[in-house]
Amino acid sequence: MSIFTGSAVAIITPFNNDGSINYEEFKKMVNSQIDAKTDGIVVAGTTGEASTIDDAEQIKLIKYCVDVVNKRVPVIAGTGSNDTNHAVELAKEAEKAGADALLVVTPYYNKTTQKGIVKHYSAIAESVNIPIVVYSVAGRTGLNISPATVKELSKIKNIVAIKEASGDLSQIAKIAEMCGDSIDIYSGNDDQTLPILSLGGKGVISVLANVMPKEVHDMCEKFFANDIDGARKIFLSTLKLANTLFIETNPIPVKTACNLMGINAGILKAPLYDMEPDNLETLKAELKKHNLI
Repeated sequence: MSIFTGSAVAIITPFNNDGSINYEEFKKMVNSQIDAKTDGIVVAGTTGEASTIDDAEQIKLIKYCVDVVNKRVPVIAGTGSNDTNHAVELAKEAEKAGADALLVVTPYYNKTTQKGIVKHYSAIAESVNIPIVVYSVAGRTGLNISPATVKELSKIKNIVAIKEASGDLSQIAKIAEMCGDSIDIYSGNDDQTLPILSLGGKGVISVLANVMPKEVHDMCEKFFANDIDGARKIFLSTLKLANTLFIETNPIPVKTACNLMGINAGILKAPLYDMEPDNLETLKAELKKHNLI
């Protein structure tokens, strides 16, 4: 049940000034990504500001994305929640909307135990038939998934992958060692994509791909074609921009970058806010180096 190999964009959600979703601009973004050979679209994730979109609009956005993509690449829908019952309902609705897979973040704020993580994901997995990507990002959720827990989750039929954004390469190596082919590993941090590929990762769920989709795709493609030098050159040449996109909380810099590039990303929804002036100048300088603005 592997979902994709290569680069899936964690796509931003463009908003109008009143906070509504700009569907026409979103369509342009999706088509532009596919034209640049992006291997998958992750919609309504963290980068898509799903936490400030109500449930009905979130499912509408997922359905719209599915329709625009029209099976050209997999659509992976963000459906995580810190309420297991809520996550189950979102998962069911996303499946009905035609999503090819789900991206499900660990329960945040109230957190849980490692046993609770297994129970949480088991309940979601039992409610749908499509594959699930577990999302481990302790920096946002306060909850890490241990390698032993990943091993336990990998025994569940439709839990097929993990988006690993712990930042801990030793932990990711341990997951690869313990789980082998029983679960696919995707990098959740653009600045660790190549090291994770070297550990057997299948690709990246990328923020950087919003502004450099072809480069992120090509890096992965070269790696899997055994052009390791070519992959490394792309990775290192884009590393500073990848890190600059996290100079403030994601997706503040990447949406700002898109707007600077003439992509109508629109507003950031509160509580996210405009970049600090010094950070904005740093971002502009890095975009100029890559001839993006």
